[in-house]
Amino acid sequence: MNFTLTSYAPSDTGKLANSLAPLLCEGDVLLLHGDVGAGKTDLARKIIQNRMIKFDALEDVPSPTFTLVQTYDLGGIEYIHADLYRLAHPDEVYELGLERGFEKAVCLIEWPDRLGSLAPIGALNIHISTKDEMTRDFRFSWTHPKWSDRLDVLQALDLGSKNT
Repeated sequence: MNFTLTSYAPSDTGKLANSLAPLLCEGDVLLLHGDVGAGKTDLARKIIQNRMIKFDALEDVPSPTFTLVQTYDLGGIEYIHADLYRLAHPDEVYELGLERGFEKAVCLIEWPDRLGSLAPIGALNIHISTKDEMTRDFRFSWTHPKWSDRLDVLQALDLGSKNT
């Protein structure tokens, strides 16, 4: 299954993140695909900030580009934000402890191609493509049935939604 939403401004990406964040549960993995500068970190940051506001735990949400992994305990659920760009081999994922997070946390993974065969089968893939300086397409795709009902709300968002 898949659908695409188009964001025409950073505020649209915020609206998308604010609609998606409350739908996430322990064991959910979001694989964020896209070129450098596409908006992977921005989307992940806004999802985490949404949860921080809900649980009155607002703090800085830095990019994990150099630390590789940032973790946040929000409402009793661990959120893991990982940037795998600098990994040379999928086995390095074990050193980061991500496989444990795939089952027990909400994981937001940038550069998921670095996971190789370790990518969770039930993950939600979000492919972000840049159309111009402000416009981004967010293509959601999944195979696990848990996403179908949860994502109905997103398909109805007024961001220029177009079903594919």
